[in-house]
Amino acid sequence: MSGRRSFRPLAALLLSGALLAGCGGPARDRAAPARAPLAGTGAGPADSSFWVDPGSDAARQAAAYRAAGRTGDARALRRIADRPLAVWPAGDDPAPAVRAAVSGAAAQRRTVVLVAYNIPHRDCGLHSAGGAGSAPEYRAWIDAFATAVGDAPAVVVLEPDAVPHLVDGCTPAEHHDERYQLLAEAVDRLKRQPGTSVYVDAGHPAWIKEAARLVTPLRRAGATRADGFSLNVSNFRTDETVRAFGTELSGLLGGAHFVVDTSRNGAGPPADADGEESWCNPPGRALGTPPTRDTGDPLVDANLWIKRPGESDGPCRGGPPAGVWWPEYALDLARRSAD
Repeated sequence: MSGRRSFRPLAALLLSGALLAGCGGPARDRAAPARAPLAGTGAGPADSSFWVDPGSDAARQAAAYRAAGRTGDARALRRIADRPLAVWPAGDDPAPAVRAAVSGAAAQRRTVVLVAYNIPHRDCGLHSAGGAGSAPEYRAWIDAFATAVGDAPAVVVLEPDAVPHLVDGCTPAEHHDERYQLLAEAVDRLKRQPGTSVYVDAGHPAWIKEAARLVTPLRRAGATRADGFSLNVSNFRTDETVRAFGTELSGLLGGAHFVVDTSRNGAGPPADADGEESWCNPPGRALGTPPTRDTGDPLVDANLWIKRPGESDGPCRGGPPAGVWWPEYALDLARRSAD
């Protein structure tokens, strides 16, 4: 994705990142015009099966607004603060963030949602460039990640963008075989943890538009040994569009299940979906369907807030660097969403 995240402290030991749209930024977001929020979307009660971080940026910002007498703004931000958000552990050592999240989730008797985002040659050298410096480093990182999860119930979204960037040509050809091998090994390592479900990222319908193009790459990446694939991470495609695409891809993969990022798709994609960096901090967006396992679709295992609403997509439209909390943008998302 062209510019996903920079990592920084979230709470005492938690670290998180932000997700953007990708090397084919404009190409990924071509398609449907902006739509009105879907019936039933917007922030509602959080699914009790997923962990809610009481020390999230949104929670701390809401407390600060309330202390300053901005009670309306504080109330609006609770629409983010009271929801389960994915944790993006840091690229140097994932263990502290994973252990802290697992501990917090255990205290609430809930499932933690984690994102593994440290593949070598990440993001094609764009906003969220980086990742492990070598294949051995990545293997060690994934092992530390999985070990820190232990036996806890966890959902892991594996390497947003990594497979789509192989398909769209953004990742240089000389890195393809290594990436497929590392992804497949990561699936197998994570699945050794008895309570862990793994979903290999598959982009979104406006990025790789022909589902058939993803089938062989996902198989090579180990998706058929995982619990399925993920869609719409950090993007704005509507629930209907994503589910239709996911159902088609599932059929091509023998009935694979999938999870959907609904964190910011309540108003659909931006009107300038063909514009340069239309994926980056677009205005007028809204929170989507709250995280839940009760999706009403047997193929959709969960709606999740994988992108953490309120964290910048990157230095565009006046935003801070990727992954940095941006309270004004968070507040706009929250205000446009129903209780």
